[in-house]
Amino acid sequence: MKIVEYKITPIAFADPPLRSAFGLHAPYALRTIVELVSDDGISGVSETHGGAAVVDELLALGDLLVGRDPFRLAELEAMIWGGARGDGTSKPWEGKLSSPARTFGAIEVACLDMIGKATGRPVCDLLGGQVRERVPFSAYLFYKHAGAGGQWGLGNDPAVPADAPGWPAMRQREALSPAALVGQARAMVAEFGFQSLKLKAGVLPPDDEIATIRLLRENFGPGVPLRIDPNTAWSLATSVRCARELDGLLEYYEDPVAGRAAMAELASHTRLPLATNMCCVSFADLPDAIGLGSVQIILGDHHFWGGLRASVELARICRTWGLGLSMHSNSHLGISLAAMAHLAAAVPNLTYACDTHYPWQSEELIAGGKLRFEEGALAVPAGPGLGVTIDQAELARMHAQYLACGLHYRDDAAEMQKIEPGWQLALPRW
Repeated sequence: MKIVEYKITPIAFADPPLRSAFGLHAPYALRTIVELVSDDGISGVSETHGGAAVVDELLALGDLLVGRDPFRLAELEAMIWGGARGDGTSKPWEGKLSSPARTFGAIEVACLDMIGKATGRPVCDLLGGQVRERVPFSAYLFYKHAGAGGQWGLGNDPAVPADAPGWPAMRQREALSPAALVGQARAMVAEFGFQSLKLKAGVLPPDDEIATIRLLRENFGPGVPLRIDPNTAWSLATSVRCARELDGLLEYYEDPVAGRAAMAELASHTRLPLATNMCCVSFADLPDAIGLGSVQIILGDHHFWGGLRASVELARICRTWGLGLSMHSNSHLGISLAAMAHLAAAVPNLTYACDTHYPWQSEELIAGGKLRFEEGALAVPAGPGLGVTIDQAELARMHAQYLACGLHYRDDAAEMQKIEPGWQLALPRW
């Protein structure tokens, strides 16, 4: 079996004006689609981060991939990471990839999709087999400005009246107060059935965000786990103070302060479990994070940990050292969601509901439309490989959006300055 075609397609899709400590989401989110085709006509697909730099790095691997056996992933991984070859020669991609983990991860998922289709097995079976058929996800709550994103920007999609009931209208409404976030949470839970709630914080003053958590607890009761993620917008002193305020309210406390040393210091002042997808994001970070006791829960992400097989290795390390495991998310579509579900299905100790931005996205490029959550969980897509295929017409439309929107990298600070001139990224802010 040989790879004979390799295609990279940058895409853009509508993203509402969501807030974080880093600023404001642009009207379009960027992603990159990888497509492989074998000599016997079997395809493999994946989805990864977007932007010109990601596209350039993936395109650079064309000569390496065409003609290669997709089963020989270990050899391919070694070559991408360091140019290792049996004959000792080097290749021009050595030292020229800003993120070999992300680049290899995108290729690996597409290869596993192809292998699954060739063998008639789902990707989760290639990772060791299913331990769960349904993967729980958490509602991801954002402070936000009014607007649908995409061509409407800060305005509403006229096909969805702003005062209409339900999630399609709620995802367009402004939510910049504790009460508005509770309304957002109610609509999201009603639509998707999520049974845990995560608040993207670092936007309003900390006391307002603590008030939001308290109001969520009051409205949803003690049986719904709550999480907060200030994205390092809080100083150590503020994080310690907020930990006292949040004690007994949170399932975990994610990245309130920057750096492994500061997180370890915070851990000495609180019994809240500390989680991260910022201070430990690679295997090289693990010894320091474990040695210092910086975190108790790691939010893995196959897009930047090096793919699905690497994420299974991460899970084993977490099990060995007694660390909890959850899953990080960014703005994504159904190919990434399917890969996340296959991974989570095959990892016994991924016991926390996974993050996902998926409800915030109104567009989709997989055939059959958006994947559906039931009672807050996603059934692992049926069929060989990832269990999803690309709608080529939608892929072409989203590629045209990428070309037309003029965005080639993500810059939340620049977007924030469009509505608040003079705004500057400052971490910590409080």
